[in-house]
Amino acid sequence: MTAKTVDSHRPLRQDGELSRERLLRVGLALFAQKGFEKTSTREIAEAAQTNIAAISYYFGDKAGLYRAVFFESQGSPTEDIARYADPRLSLEDALRALYASFLEPLRQGDMARQCMKLHAREMIEPTGLWEEEIATGIRPMHDALVAVLCRHFHLLKADDDVQRLAVCIAGLGVHMHVGRDVTDTIAPTLNTQPESLDLWADRLVMYATAMVAAEAQRRQATMRPRKTPAR
Repeated sequence: MTAKTVDSHRPLRQDGELSRERLLRVGLALFAQKGFEKTSTREIAEAAQTNIAAISYYFGDKAGLYRAVFFESQGSPTEDIARYADPRLSLEDALRALYASFLEPLRQGDMARQCMKLHAREMIEPTGLWEEEIATGIRPMHDALVAVLCRHFHLLKADDDVQRLAVCIAGLGVHMHVGRDVTDTIAPTLNTQPESLDLWADRLVMYATAMVAAEAQRRQATMRPRKTPAR
């Protein structure tokens, strides 16, 4: 979930690498706005101030550029999973690390919005990458969260309620992206302060911990033997 961006304060490197980064950045903006089919390599090259040959050199073709934009712009799921899958972490620390992977891209402003819009377009106008994203990104992250919950509940294998709980916990983080425009409209003060995302991190951990506690209480209640009515 962690999006990448170009650091404008670092020393300039080889022009070739900068050209590739410009193509990725411009490609993300145009693909998110217009979709794969309606975006031409010519307009990408012009907006990135390079030539079409650079797209062929770095990415092979438009499909190769689209693939790089789709996957490279969101970072590595393996790195995100490593943040919260460590069995030595407490539940609270694991949840905080999980939500960091959702919240950090939002610090980069428009890029996070473009990534979400691109993913939405891919679901509506599929090129085949969404299925790969589920297999290589979403599923492994879900499975890692399920493993965290299983350790907390001392389960060897997840049941449907653990799966359900994992979906709900992750859903809080997902909504920070898919519901951002709605939130900014109905509750605009929630995202306007410099410390807003830090406060969101604290609250998301608190809410998720409460969900885990509620599930633990439900499980405990179902395990209690029922009293036999007195005759």
